[in-house]
Amino acid sequence: MRNSKVIIGLLCAIGAAVCYGTNPLARFLYAEGMQVPSVLFYRFGLAWVIVAIVMMFRKESLRVTRREFLTLSALGILFILSSTTLYTSFQLMPSGIASTILFTYPVMTAAIMTLFFRERITLATVLSILLSLAGVALLSFKDEGGTFNLLGIVLVLISALTYALYIIVVDKSPLQMSSFKINFYVLFYCALGNVVFALFSGQPLTLPPTPTAWLWVSWLAVVPAIMALVMMVYAAKYLGSTPTAILGALEPTTAVLIGVFVFAEPFSSRLLLGILLVLAAVTLVVLGKARRR
Repeated sequence: MRNSKVIIGLLCAIGAAVCYGTNPLARFLYAEGMQVPSVLFYRFGLAWVIVAIVMMFRKESLRVTRREFLTLSALGILFILSSTTLYTSFQLMPSGIASTILFTYPVMTAAIMTLFFRERITLATVLSILLSLAGVALLSFKDEGGTFNLLGIVLVLISALTYALYIIVVDKSPLQMSSFKINFYVLFYCALGNVVFALFSGQPLTLPPTPTAWLWVSWLAVVPAIMALVMMVYAAKYLGSTPTAILGALEPTTAVLIGVFVFAEPFSSRLLLGILLVLAAVTLVVLGKARRR
């Protein structure tokens, strides 16, 4: 029985990471003429409807206290910023490289916890920061000289930072509710936030223009959102948080493979080294946390 649960946890951890790694498929929607606000509005809107239906069947209350409302609002704003900057970066630089730079968020989380929450600084934390900086530097340069779009790199780093802050708020807040309820409100904020983004950016919301576009919107709503969320819960439960986090390295790996084989993005030994440095940095952080516990 124990072995079967470990196998289920392992498969779920792999599945969740691979599902998360398919976010770069949003580029198919850009090719259909959709802009970032529209892509994210339909992605989060459909995901919100699915979560709402699940909550209805679970007969889960939507009531929240004022303090919970403020915390959920903060989470919603952070997730809007993280998703918008990431999806915008896909238009400015190779999506596989963007997804790998995004994976520095565990290192950023460790650094923030050390600087602002008085977590003990360790050699593993210092090494992980240095490795991630070296990895990002290698990923920023093109083989033919020059760097990838600087704005794209900055946007991915902002996405990683806001996601790290999202994780910290979830960890430090007193929220006592299911992940479905948290995501119900966060997804609602994300959908609403992209309506506001569309109004102020001059990129009006447009319907997916073709059946294929609806297919990709549905994919982004179900696979890297709902399916990944559900599988991550089972992975952490049956396998443990540390191995689940390490297997999360399959997320940028999947994104890189999609970029190379689906979108013909550049790849070289230098980029491979940069990816490996980022993955090594995250592994150090995860193992360091496990050792302290």
